[in-house]
Amino acid sequence: MAFGVPGFPLAALTVPLYIYLPAFYADEMGLGLAAVGGVLLAARLFDVVIDPLVGLLSDRLTTRIGRRRPWLLCGTPIALLAVYKLFLPAQGVGDAYLLVWTGVLYLAWSILLLPYYAWAAELSPDYHERARITSFRESFTILGTLAAAGLPALEGGRATGAGALSMLAILMMVALPIAIGVCVAAVPERPLAPVPAGGLSGWRAIVANRPFVRLIAAYLLNGLANGLTATLFTLFASHVVKVADLTGALLFVYFLAGILAVPFWLRLSRRRGKHRAWALSLLWTAAWFVWAPALGPGDLAWYGLISVMTGIGLGADLTLPSAMQADIVDLDTLESGARRAGLYFALWGMATKLALALAVGIAFPLLDLAGFDPARETNAGPALTALGLLYAVVPVVIKLGATALVWNYPLDADAHAAVRARLEALPAAGE
Repeated sequence: MAFGVPGFPLAALTVPLYIYLPAFYADEMGLGLAAVGGVLLAARLFDVVIDPLVGLLSDRLTTRIGRRRPWLLCGTPIALLAVYKLFLPAQGVGDAYLLVWTGVLYLAWSILLLPYYAWAAELSPDYHERARITSFRESFTILGTLAAAGLPALEGGRATGAGALSMLAILMMVALPIAIGVCVAAVPERPLAPVPAGGLSGWRAIVANRPFVRLIAAYLLNGLANGLTATLFTLFASHVVKVADLTGALLFVYFLAGILAVPFWLRLSRRRGKHRAWALSLLWTAAWFVWAPALGPGDLAWYGLISVMTGIGLGADLTLPSAMQADIVDLDTLESGARRAGLYFALWGMATKLALALAVGIAFPLLDLAGFDPARETNAGPALTALGLLYAVVPVVIKLGATALVWNYPLDADAHAAVRARLEALPAAGE
């Protein structure tokens, strides 16, 4: 539980960053859809370069308090400064302001998240125990998401309002230092024998690692699908279903369903394997979400039902892929002789951020091209059709592609047990 606590404030940061801020800067700050999409894509591409460096350094640098803890302590004040600047901007700020402070926040996020996720892979070598550790972290993540979704309701429900963002900024200022302090003070780092991080041959081993290539491709596709949905959520709710004042409540219901469904997906993963349970969750989500474009003004009950049902799939989406990633690290250590959890989670972080950057960079310019204007109360039919397609139909197609990649994923419980047995037989295992 102490390890999972930082998931709360980090998730409370994630929701506004991907769901609220793009619409806030495009609409209320007047920067426009195309400009915001381009700026966020540029910031993400810079961030993609930073991730491998942070991952490598967190693998190689050892201090008296461990390899992972110092990064969490250093990243916290940087994140808080960036949150203050982004969530509480002065009137009249432009593209350069958004670019600079988004870049700073992404840097802080890399410093915090990559060592934190790598630490999870090192807490236990057991296939199912890793899913349990991840479920605790992601349960706190969903609680933080619920808080971020629920606070706008206190501001009348409008998630993109300046008042709601100021409350989220205060939440971050209080919760992040406390959560990081609890985690660093209470969670031990397992003693691991020094293993080289690997050079050029190690990179060849990463490329030749077929389960890794397959998993990261599915992860990238699913991230793109989720990014499109998250980026366009407030626009779809406000302009298609016409429930702008209930966006916070709808998000709350969605993420509440996700946290309640986590135990179910964990039980299913023990019976069917983590990869197969994740694939089934993707199919479940697609089967419900495909109906979203049929909604229109006033269809709140149907939209609420879709939010609950797709939220159930979220429980697996957040919990199982991260546990599968930890298993990949063991396979890499066996094949390359290196221990590079930080680097591997940096690569997955790059895939996540690239997917989200592409979602904003693709969706906003295409909506602008279709004639959609977020400041306009009523948009023309073709513009709303384009919004519905990008919000739901395109993500469903992408999720089906991710399902095809992960359905027969080879590193199941038996295969991982064989990897662990061979690792523990090595003199350098140190575990």
